[in-house]
Amino acid sequence: MAGSGTPPRFLQLADVAEILNTSTAQVYALVRRGDLPAIKIGGRGQWRVETTELEAYIQRMYDETRSLVTNQPYVEPASGPDEPTG
Repeated sequence: MAGSGTPPRFLQLADVAEILNTSTAQVYALVRRGDLPAIKIGGRGQWRVETTELEAYIQRMYDETRSLVTNQPYVEPASGPDEPTG
């Protein structure tokens, strides 16, 4: 399948970390908390994340962020003495 132009079905945690621009440790924490579904394979118990699960996770994060922004709108902070005024 390698080189077929088809994206892989499963990703290593390091690959997920690169896609999300975060650390492998952070991705592992997401998996262990159950936020990002994954499977453990092989004798050494290597974690794999299905690409569809990663995309679903990303969509959930967009939805949660949208809800947060809607329910807690940004309020421009008052200018203090250390902040530029323009």
